[in-house]
Amino acid sequence: MVDVPPRRPRRTLRSVGEGELRLHHRVVHGYRRAYRMAGEGPVLVLIHGIGDSSDTWGELIPDLARTHTVIAPDLLGHGASDKPRADYSVAAYANGVRDLLTTLGIESATLAGHSLGGGVAMQFAYQFPERTERLILVSAGGVGGEVNPVLRAVSLPGAHLMLSALRLPGMRLQVGLFFRLMRILNTDLGQDAPELLTLVDSLPDATSRSAFIRTLRAVVDWRGQAVTMLDRCYLTEGMPTMLLWGDRDSVVPVRHAYGAHQAMPGSRLEIFEGAGHFPFHSDPARFLALIEEFTSTTSPADWSREHWRELLRAGRPGTAVGQPDTEQNRARERDLREASERSAT
Repeated sequence: MVDVPPRRPRRTLRSVGEGELRLHHRVVHGYRRAYRMAGEGPVLVLIHGIGDSSDTWGELIPDLARTHTVIAPDLLGHGASDKPRADYSVAAYANGVRDLLTTLGIESATLAGHSLGGGVAMQFAYQFPERTERLILVSAGGVGGEVNPVLRAVSLPGAHLMLSALRLPGMRLQVGLFFRLMRILNTDLGQDAPELLTLVDSLPDATSRSAFIRTLRAVVDWRGQAVTMLDRCYLTEGMPTMLLWGDRDSVVPVRHAYGAHQAMPGSRLEIFEGAGHFPFHSDPARFLALIEEFTSTTSPADWSREHWRELLRAGRPGTAVGQPDTEQNRARERDLREASERSAT
C-alpha cells in the first residue's frame, strides 16, 4: 500500500474575531458585490483566483487585520457576488475593484492577487498606478503562455456540458478519488487536490458554471493564457513588488515566476518549496510573515505623471536600436513580441 505523502504542518492561526469574516455587500452598477473587511491600518486588498472566492483567505484575514485594513472581495461571477451575463475580462475586474474601493472611501492600497487575481492586481496597477501602493503576486496568471491543460480544455466549445457532467450522481466521488490518487502518486497536481475539489464544489448551478466559463475564456484559449502583462512589466519600476510561488505549481509553472521577476525591475521573488498553486494554504505562517515584513519595510509607490511618461517614452528594456544581435536577444524579442499580441489593453 502506498502512503499518502504528509502535508506540511500548519501553524495554528489566531482565532477569528466576531464579525471579522462576515460578508458585506455593496451594489455597484446595479450588481450586488460581496466582500470581507476587517482591521485597521494601511489597506491591503486580497484578490482571489478563478472559481474561488474571498473565503480562500479566511485563515489569514484575522492575522493580517492586526496591522492592516483588509478587504477581500468576491469578484463578479464568483462567491456570493452576482453572476450576470457581463464582461469578465481582466480589465473589467480591475475597474470593479477600483469602483468597490471608491464606494468604501479608499483612495489607494497594496494589492495581493492569487492566480487570476494576480493578473487583476497587475492590470489594476497598470490602469490606476496612482492608486497602487505595492503589488504582491501569488502564483499569478498573465506573465506567460503556459497553463494547466484542464483549463485549456474547459475553454473549448462544449465546456458547459463537461462541467454539468460533474454534477451527475457519483461524479463527485470519482473526481475525489482521482485527486486522491494524484496525491498518493505525489504529483504536482496532487499538491492542490483539496483546493481543486473545492473549485468543483463551487459550481453548483448553470449560472455559476456560465460565469466561470466566461471568465476563463477571457484569459485562456486552447493554446494557453491569452492575456499577459509581460510586455509592460517594466512600468512597475519604483513600485514595491513581491512574487510568491510554489515550486510545484501545476496550474501556473514556477518558471513564470522567474520570468516575471526578471521583467519587473527591483521585484522580490520568494519560492515556497514543496508547495503547489496555493502557497498561502501550504505554509500560511511563512506567507503571513512575508506580507508583514514586505509591507512594513517598503514605502508605498510614489507615482508621478512625469515618471510614468518617461517610462513609456523609453519603452521596455531590450527593444532599443543598437542592441547586440545575439540569439539570446532575438529569442527575448520574440517572447516580448508574442506578449504584445496577448496584452490586456
